Amino acid sequence: MRRTADILPEIRTEMVAANGLNFEVDMIGDGDHLIICLHGFPEHSVSWRFQLPYLARLGYRVWAPNLRGYGNSSAPQGIAAYSLENLMDDVGGLIDAAGCSKVTLMAHDWGAVIAWHFAMHQIRKIDQLVICNVPHPGPAAAAMSWAQLKKSWYIFFFQLPRLPERMLLKSAGMGAMIQTTAAAPNNFSEAVVALYNENGGRKENVTAMINYYRGLVRGGGMRRQKRLGLPIISVPTLMLWGEDDMALSIETTYGTENYVQDLTLRYLAGISHWVQQDAPEAVNTMLGAFLAGEPVPEYQTLVNAAATTELG
Repeated sequence: MRRTADILPEIRTEMVAANGLNFEVDMIGDGDHLIICLHGFPEHSVSWRFQLPYLARLGYRVWAPNLRGYGNSSAPQGIAAYSLENLMDDVGGLIDAAGCSKVTLMAHDWGAVIAWHFAMHQIRKIDQLVICNVPHPGPAAAAMSWAQLKKSWYIFFFQLPRLPERMLLKSAGMGAMIQTTAAAPNNFSEAVVALYNENGGRKENVTAMINYYRGLVRGGGMRRQKRLGLPIISVPTLMLWGEDDMALSIETTYGTENYVQDLTLRYLAGISHWVQQDAPEAVNTMLGAFLAGEPVPEYQTLVNAAATTELG
């Protein structure tokens, strides 16, 4: 399978051993402050293509792994292999392999599910947390309604054996689905769409992707995490939320401040679930401010400033 490095020559893609598996990791930058970027479903590390070079220019070492079962990373068999505990240990192992003294954990979608729990349970020390378009489990549970359950129908569908794999493999492709549901489809080049399609076109990858959901429901992951409770997250946290999310309602973000001690929450109007790919310039500006400890601008302020620059 092709790699991000085949599309973006400034990125190097290497295999890294962690937690008993091999992970395909996109890398750029140097320094002793690691930013590790976790992608979502049904994506690939290439989803961070707009952020990696920008963050490297700011002086960070940036790693974007393909999570287990994605890209050319190991794809172990069985639902139990995709338990939330194993997924968190993968991230811990990758942080250990990088060997940096400071760590920012940045995550989107399923990667953010892992990141919320990783930060809550302090699997490793992190210094900052960035979450994109997945709610904290506390507010998500409080906001669960019939409307949200209907949006989340696919989670229940994925619990079925074999049928979800057949349906996804017969579809037009993961890349086409992502592009057609994005607010800025032009941000997805033919090469990026093809990489997403290839990533989601192999049965072993598709089964692995679906097993994340099976591990959470059928595998008892949600029940185990519920018993552990929801410890308050104390590290500075930036949450970015594209308001036009087709799968998650904005109500699932309400009350996040009750679970995160130092929260900055920014909503991006007109932006889809694929927030960092839809609005890369605005997202990067917000990230740069947050990482530097500066006030994070509102999205509309950035939109207005860009429009004024274009007119000028």
